[in-house]
Amino acid sequence: MTLKPLADRVVLKQNAAEERTSSGIFLTASAQEKPEVYEVVKVGPGGLVDGNEVEMIVEAGQNVLVGKYSGTKVKLDDVEYTIVRQSDILAIIE
Repeated sequence: MTLKPLADRVVLKQNAAEERTSSGIFLTASAQEKPEVYEVVKVGPGGLVDGNEVEMIVEAGQNVLVGKYSGTKVKLDDVEYTIVRQSDILAIIE
């Protein structure tokens, strides 16, 4: 099964949490903070949304920064995805 986003929606997969600090200390799973950095998996076609034309700027494979409580979590084939509107993406990480 695959996800095909509609309109201005984007399917994201969260990047892995850091397992050690910058000084080299390993963190337990409960101490690891999940980053708000996601990889774009699929992008909807854009088009007319709420009466306005939306052009999709993000592309599959890019890393993006998303607000902490943005989007809808979906689990498919034991992989957790987040579906957000393009306007919920704060920045593209280059």
